[in-house]
Amino acid sequence: MLKTICRACPLRQCDAFLPMTEDEIRFMERFKRGELSVARGATILSEGEPSGQLYTVLSGLGLRHKTLEGGQRQVLNLIFPGDFLGLQAGLMGEMGHSVEATTPMVLCVFDRSALWSLFQANPARAYDLTWIAAIEEHFLGETVATIGQRDASAALAWAFLRIFRRGESLGLVTDGKMSLPYRQQDMADALGLSLVHTNKRLQRFRAAGLMDWSRGVLHIPDRKALADLANLSDGPAEKRPLL
Repeated sequence: MLKTICRACPLRQCDAFLPMTEDEIRFMERFKRGELSVARGATILSEGEPSGQLYTVLSGLGLRHKTLEGGQRQVLNLIFPGDFLGLQAGLMGEMGHSVEATTPMVLCVFDRSALWSLFQANPARAYDLTWIAAIEEHFLGETVATIGQRDASAALAWAFLRIFRRGESLGLVTDGKMSLPYRQQDMADALGLSLVHTNKRLQRFRAAGLMDWSRGVLHIPDRKALADLANLSDGPAEKRPLL
């Protein structure tokens, strides 16, 4: 049973997303099959396996990760409300990475078999899907090369400022604080840093009053200084398509 109709989707009210036309809303209402509640820690999609369904995150946080040859987990990026999941399986038959719930999540469910009708009946939505595919495996939509051009301090500053901006655009920031229940290891993996480097730099950021990420809460009291360190202008998050 549908719990949230696309027309009344709370995500459409967020600054994070591009507006949808009336035709696009009607198409998405036909495309949607239901909703799925997922417990914290559950695997939503598994690397190397097919999936008969596609998902949009209605609420909650997660992460994408791959399993390396030695069995270690490599975090690819973080998952926020509005992110589209399962596209790899929909286009290539199987997932190239796994998707895990970091918090309890609610997912909008779409039938994978209807994916190609999206390209045929709604080219604008298909373009949005292509845009999502282009950024899906990159941390917060940036390329690995861009991250590699920054040192560890700048990379961390860049990442947390981008996360905070995105949280603001999704209504996840209250009184200057954002719930961010990931591990330092997750962030280190996503940025290609060691846990030791990550921990030391976060301690320095806290001591300098730039930002504090502790007990699962992110607070950035000096955004300008953090943005200067990241070589990033402090503007609003880029608006994204919503499927």
